[in-house]
Amino acid sequence: MFLTLLRHVSRAPSARARGCLGATGLGILRRIVKVIKSQPTVEGAGVRLHRAIGFSEPEVYDPFLLLDDFRSHRPDHYIKGFPWHPHRGIETITYVLRGTVNHGDSMGNRGTIAPGDVQWMTAGRGIIHQEMPKGDSDGAMHGFQLWANLPAAHKMMPPRYQEVLAAEIPEVTAPDGTVVKVIAGNYGGAAGPVRDIVIDPLYLDIQMRPGSSFELPVTPGHTTLAYVIGGQAYFGTGDETYSYPVAGVGYFDTDLPKFIENGHLVLFGDGDLVRTTTEDAPARFLVISGRPIKEPIAWRGPIVMNTQEELQTAFAELQDGTFLKQD
Repeated sequence: MFLTLLRHVSRAPSARARGCLGATGLGILRRIVKVIKSQPTVEGAGVRLHRAIGFSEPEVYDPFLLLDDFRSHRPDHYIKGFPWHPHRGIETITYVLRGTVNHGDSMGNRGTIAPGDVQWMTAGRGIIHQEMPKGDSDGAMHGFQLWANLPAAHKMMPPRYQEVLAAEIPEVTAPDGTVVKVIAGNYGGAAGPVRDIVIDPLYLDIQMRPGSSFELPVTPGHTTLAYVIGGQAYFGTGDETYSYPVAGVGYFDTDLPKFIENGHLVLFGDGDLVRTTTEDAPARFLVISGRPIKEPIAWRGPIVMNTQEELQTAFAELQDGTFLKQD
């Protein structure tokens, strides 16, 4: 459980506090609605990681359900991995920066996700798989796993993989020197190699120099998140420190910096532009955006459906051996 520090004074919600928008010369600037400090948790067979979203309120982050940060330099924190387990009704997206993840599944697939690689797995009607991390020569294992929901019409689609090698991910350098890796979606004339995803996602890995300002076009109406994985930056105008809540800090934490630092996630309000600024330090962050599904969510563990009845059916099928479906 984590506490929420509300960074605003008691008054009727202003346009800014509601995540509403300010016009810029190029578009409608997205304001910060909420900042979440990722929280330590233990998952799988004992993997110690930090979870940014996935504790509660899945409708707030729709279509995204969970974001785990499993960066560590201690093999005992991750080596037991995520042994065989099921998924249904979602997509899992694994992005590795250091170390490797060996995976296998009930369809007979086997492989290794290496640094810079992405595995976009659509569980659909059901799959059983395992993911086993292994550190690099320094013992470091750095990676992230995102879960995205599937709409009811696609929850029982055949499972599939999109395996993307680091060399297949285009990089675009913006005029200010910002480097953008395009995993999914489009930026600067480059299209990410992950295609044909129901939620029409944007997934970018962005690195900014000190003293830079970067503006990113995003689709209006899509849920948009930024997760800082290095350095620090501020988002929006930089004058919003007291206008949004911060989850994961104590009530007596009075340090209210304008910069968002490593291990913090930003949820934006609506608009078509995200502005990010650095000053003395560089910054690296993931931007994740997608079309909300706006359907009921019935979620237990690795299975996400629309109703409790569908959830009960899935777990009953696990017990009686009928979980995996054939064409």
